[in-house]
Amino acid sequence: MNPSPPAGPRTLVAGIGNVFLSDDGFGVETARRLAERELPPDVEVVDIGVRGVHLAYQLLDGYDTLVLVDATARGEAPGTLYVIEHDIGAASPSPPAPALDGHRMTPDTVLALLGTLCAGTGGEPPRRVLVVGCEPASVEEGTGLSAPVSDAVPEAVRLIEELLHGGEPGESAPRATAGGISTRGETG
Repeated sequence: MNPSPPAGPRTLVAGIGNVFLSDDGFGVETARRLAERELPPDVEVVDIGVRGVHLAYQLLDGYDTLVLVDATARGEAPGTLYVIEHDIGAASPSPPAPALDGHRMTPDTVLALLGTLCAGTGGEPPRRVLVVGCEPASVEEGTGLSAPVSDAVPEAVRLIEELLHGGEPGESAPRATAGGISTRGETG
């Protein structure tokens, strides 16, 4: 652990999700496994879980890039991985105040809250926001990931490492990856 944050651009990788809703725990499990890996000194990995308000406040510390890791239902086969670049410029200049339910904040709600906090404090939001998502099989009550989502976690870790180690995040071309899991660069 570094005694002080590195100078220059910093990246925050945040695992989001509720481990008591089956595959919704994908982001939390992926962040846990990623935190065990050797990462560049300018990268911080956190398990946010359902604490979206904490994430918004943490982002006020100044990060150049935010990578959100979350279950992301987009209609593909369970276990499909996505890389989605969030279009920060698409947000309206004065978004409506987000409803603050600390246990049910979506990434969009977190980013809206961050925009409000930045406007009030003069802080800067991350320049780039990426979502590494996984198609869930189930988000019903229960613990543990389904087999296809569990199988996707190591591939998600590899994908995030590739993005952090100089791969160009948010590529627009689809890529085939090991295990038949597809990753797609899409603009959200």
